[in-house]
Amino acid sequence: MAEFLYRVGRWSARRAKTVVVAWLAILVAAGVAFALGAGTLATTFSIPGTPTAEVTDRLQSDFPDASGGTGTVVVQSADGEKLTTAQQDEIAALVADASSVDGVTAVMDPFVTEADRAAQQQQVDDGRAQVEAGRTQLEAGQAQLDAGRAQLDAGQAQLDAARAQAEAAGMLAQAQPQLDAQQATIDQGLAALETQQTVLDDGASQLEEQSAQLEQGATLLDMASEIRMVSEDGTTAIVMISFADPQMEIPQETKDALVTVFDGAPADLEVNLSADMTMGAPSIIGAGEIVGLLVAAVVLVVMLGTLIGAGLPILTALIGVGIGALGALSLSGVVEMASVTPVLGLMLGLAVGIDYSLFIVNRHRRQLKAGDELHESIALANGTSGNAVVFAGTTVLVALLALNVTGIPFLGLMGTVGAACIAIAVLIAVTLTPALLGLVGARILSKKERARLAGTAGASVAATQEAQGAQEAAPAPAAVRPMSTGWAVVRVVVGIAALLLVALPALDLRLNLPDGSTEPHDSTQYQAYSTLAEKFGEGQNGTLLVVADLPAAEAGSEAESMTAQVEIAQALFDQDDVVAVAPIGTSEDGSVAAFQVVPAEGPTSESTEELVHTLRDMSPIDGTYEIGVAGSASGNVDISEKLASALPVYLAVVVGLSLIILVLVFRSIFVPVIATLGFILSYFAALGGVVAIYQWGWLGGVFGVESPGPILNFLPTILVGILFGLAMDYMLFLGSGMREAYAHGAPARIAVVQGVRAGRSVVTAAAIIMIAVFGGFIFSHSAMIRPIGFALAFGVLVDAFVIRMMVVPALMHLAGDKAWWLPRWLDKILPDVDVEGASLERRHPHAAVGVSETSPEDDLDKDAAGVRG
Repeated sequence: MAEFLYRVGRWSARRAKTVVVAWLAILVAAGVAFALGAGTLATTFSIPGTPTAEVTDRLQSDFPDASGGTGTVVVQSADGEKLTTAQQDEIAALVADASSVDGVTAVMDPFVTEADRAAQQQQVDDGRAQVEAGRTQLEAGQAQLDAGRAQLDAGQAQLDAARAQAEAAGMLAQAQPQLDAQQATIDQGLAALETQQTVLDDGASQLEEQSAQLEQGATLLDMASEIRMVSEDGTTAIVMISFADPQMEIPQETKDALVTVFDGAPADLEVNLSADMTMGAPSIIGAGEIVGLLVAAVVLVVMLGTLIGAGLPILTALIGVGIGALGALSLSGVVEMASVTPVLGLMLGLAVGIDYSLFIVNRHRRQLKAGDELHESIALANGTSGNAVVFAGTTVLVALLALNVTGIPFLGLMGTVGAACIAIAVLIAVTLTPALLGLVGARILSKKERARLAGTAGASVAATQEAQGAQEAAPAPAAVRPMSTGWAVVRVVVGIAALLLVALPALDLRLNLPDGSTEPHDSTQYQAYSTLAEKFGEGQNGTLLVVADLPAAEAGSEAESMTAQVEIAQALFDQDDVVAVAPIGTSEDGSVAAFQVVPAEGPTSESTEELVHTLRDMSPIDGTYEIGVAGSASGNVDISEKLASALPVYLAVVVGLSLIILVLVFRSIFVPVIATLGFILSYFAALGGVVAIYQWGWLGGVFGVESPGPILNFLPTILVGILFGLAMDYMLFLGSGMREAYAHGAPARIAVVQGVRAGRSVVTAAAIIMIAVFGGFIFSHSAMIRPIGFALAFGVLVDAFVIRMMVVPALMHLAGDKAWWLPRWLDKILPDVDVEGASLERRHPHAAVGVSETSPEDDLDKDAAGVRG
């Protein structure tokens, strides 16, 4: 690979304009593809096969009208007073305008809805009054019947007495016709009473049936009483919007059209739109990201000494992220892509793109100062440092692609897009960077450096060779001394203890997706969220959807179906942390019923998460009704749990990959183990920092965290892949210098110091650049991007400066020669991975010439040059 990259570098430098034009053409092509193929980015996440996804799919088949997404608009009077009749009419006009937007199926006028509910309540009250009146009439009728029966019973008694007297007097035969006539009259009266009693009983039965239905309706109304569209004080109203498309598939054009409608609200109304209405794709670049680039530019100027040298890595990185981001966005029309995906690619592409180009530029500059010919220096820098860039980039690429093993589609796509951006950054580093170096020529050096180089150009070859021979024969500089063992122990103990302390908050990690509560307090999303919580209860921000199966008997009868719905609703309402339950309806065949459940707290609260599990554990209710739970809050719980279960598997894959790579590179057991354990420690320290700031709210004012909450659910997983790749980069930069010095005969502990000195300047610059680029995203407008930017910036900080440059060298000092022990059988079967391109340097010995102005550290740099990037 080193020889191949050597040739690529030479070819690119000699045909610089061709290479530059080719990459610009690719950038233009990516822009054209973006213009033609870009679609809507998803602002919510889903995972097929989760309980929520299964219920949602069922809704689409059984409740097609209720399967679309929803949005919430919160309207208040600007003066905080009760909404007037005129303002209600203004809201009705907004509702009418919103109803005409393409993709909107229904918009609920809150005052009409409240009027309907009041009418339903009035019907219940009137029905109860009618039932009571009916009962009174029935009681009066029953009293009349009882009185008539009493009279007939008295007449029967008199008749029986008369019959007895006539029989005693022996005159029964003469009195018989009269007695029979009287008996017939009494019998007719009793028959009439029985008929009237039957009618009365039927009326009573119907009345009780109506009363039962009425009470069922009243029970449902009572359970839904906390679901209001207008606040109790009359100052706030909720406009509910239903969409034709599912929540994740609502076109951005539809959302934008609705935003336009409500932005045109009269001045006496204050309108705020919820996050599900306004959460579009985060901006690709903002003020924070620009500041990060400026910091990176300053670091480059300080390190390289020239504006051209500083600008070249930034230019190549920008071209790379332009191609990567536009290319990814061009696929969003045919692939369901989360809005954070292209931003993640941009973040990675900028950071590694700058660093990878820097490594090659820095190596080339040293070689030019050593007297190398321009094209030969570019080629050798590409074959050595470029070889290390390819190797380092491959580790990051593989780690990101491994996200696909989690089985989570949106996360796998993030990893794939990130890997593509890394691949582009590597390709640009080893082709476009040599081309641009060829174009700028000696101007990559400062004027002083060029003048010094010109002053030494007349020296004879013999003198140069003599100087080189003397330099090679010279012993290691006397200043290179191993660290003391006591100091090494202190470094290990302090470094590990500090990171363990920082990692402790990770034990309290809670995962979820951001909602309106995490947005900036001056944003419309936060205002909508907080107003809903204040005026209608926190649970209104994250209602749940429960779907229940009704047995065939209940499905076939309206009365039995109603009874079943009341039983289910009552069982749901009786649960802790449920404040309201409302039936949504039943499917056409009556086999499925749906309910809206309002929890006591918001969608990301622990109580709502527990409620989701509680409701699922209730199935089947009363041993009869199977239920399922859906909704955005439920979906976020499922996604978070799926990601949490996939994280250990992915972490194990990455750790195994780390051990294999490092054993190949360093031909050691001890070095890969401590390097991998160091990565794990820095990973959990980064998570601990994220929890402390974004979940607990520590230093919230510094980082713009106004409302702490759960951590972005895919952050821990994505952090593993990215931080692993970067940690391996830094380990290669420093560790290969140590191994090279040890392989050249330096004592193990001296080699540790030499390796650190050789690589620390480049590692420091590379780490600062990455911290600056990632840190720029900490102040992004998107609540999803901010914690990712912090986690990566903080992770790089602790891994580069604490683990790689403090703890690992101290541990290797303590291990001494044992640090490089490898079983003989393993040493025989391992391939020779020449990451630093040492064999290439041996084939081009003229390129290793040292000059007087280089320091001992620069000379050591040459031994480990290939991995400095």
